[in-house]
Amino acid sequence: MSNDAVNFKGLGMSLLATLLFAVLTASAWAQGPAAEGSQFLRMNPGIPVETGKKIEVIEFFSYGCPHCADFEPYLQAWTKALPADVSFRRVPVMFQPRWVDLAKVFYTLEAMGEDVRLSPEVFVAIHAKGLALWEPTKFFDWAATKGLDRKKVEDLYNSFTMSGRINRAKQLAQVYNVQEVPMVIIDGKFVTSPVRAGTHAATPAVMTELVNKARAERPKS
Repeated sequence: MSNDAVNFKGLGMSLLATLLFAVLTASAWAQGPAAEGSQFLRMNPGIPVETGKKIEVIEFFSYGCPHCADFEPYLQAWTKALPADVSFRRVPVMFQPRWVDLAKVFYTLEAMGEDVRLSPEVFVAIHAKGLALWEPTKFFDWAATKGLDRKKVEDLYNSFTMSGRINRAKQLAQVYNVQEVPMVIIDGKFVTSPVRAGTHAATPAVMTELVNKARAERPKS
């Protein structure tokens, strides 16, 4: 477990995200420029993005990853203040069989428009409460306790389109050569992660710098 792991208990996620955003904003001013080759890598060649004029930010992650759980509150704070020209999305990675089922959990919540609200609670359920949400029935039961229609959750989880989403996520992980999670790709050009940035807390400032760098390198319209 990382030294900068966050205790989710005792603070509401909204308050926690607000406090973290204030800390991250201050730390971004305090840090010097991120070092290429250590804190981030430049992809050569770059990979075309799917967001057109918007700068694309992708987090490769898994609900089953404890480091992703530690990073989650910092990421939540960062995404709450996205500039209008930045698009953020998450792609689940499947390094082990349980993570395939957890990818289905993510895509089910995303399809219901509940991924932003409930992702922090999924991490807490798995890593703090020991709930085996990779087991479909346990996930369906848990989702019902969060106010979701259990039948709709089950139908989406087992839907025909789910296999296509899973296969697409696997393809993207191969395209971006994902070897660790969490891993963040900025505009198909830059790669960073908490391991590269040094800590979970330092990563958002590096992400912000890379967004600015990507913006500066885009052709002027």
